[in-house]
Amino acid sequence: MIVFVLLSLLAIAGALGTILWKNAVYSALSLVGTLLALACIFVTLEAQFLASVQVIVYAGAIMVLFLFVIMLLNAQYPSEDVDPLPWLSPVVIAGGVVLAGALAYTAFLYKAPKPLAEAAKALQGGAPGPVGETLFTKFLLPFEAVSLLLIIAVVGAVALVKREPEAKVQRETLEERATHTPEEVVV
Repeated sequence: MIVFVLLSLLAIAGALGTILWKNAVYSALSLVGTLLALACIFVTLEAQFLASVQVIVYAGAIMVLFLFVIMLLNAQYPSEDVDPLPWLSPVVIAGGVVLAGALAYTAFLYKAPKPLAEAAKALQGGAPGPVGETLFTKFLLPFEAVSLLLIIAVVGAVALVKREPEAKVQRETLEERATHTPEEVVV
């Protein structure tokens, strides 16, 4: 129980680091720490397959993709400009409250369709075969929804970061033109 509590605190600290760092690279690395702590929690629950998938897929492949996008777009530095979407914070807070309410409602009123022992037996202790069969038959739609969500997140990150340098270049070009005398402009 002590190991679980320590790993949980480590995962929570990493999650807080993910949302509190202003530097995108530090934030992504905090998320890697959270995912690794979650993998360790899976090991303590004797779900070694899920732990290895957590490390290989999420902490490995997905985070390398995110770090690649951050480095490619030079997004590791926080933006110094005015917030382009000032209405977004209240919307996100309202959405978070609604989501927390929905999760609380589900947690208190949800009845498991099968007893836990029967469901664990059906997955045969987390072996890859039954987990894959369950994932790609019964849970295919949520699996594809998560992949679509990841694609949308990467495209959104590219769109948000890519738009900013173009605006800066246009501003710098206008400022440079304003500082030149008419004789310097004519070549």
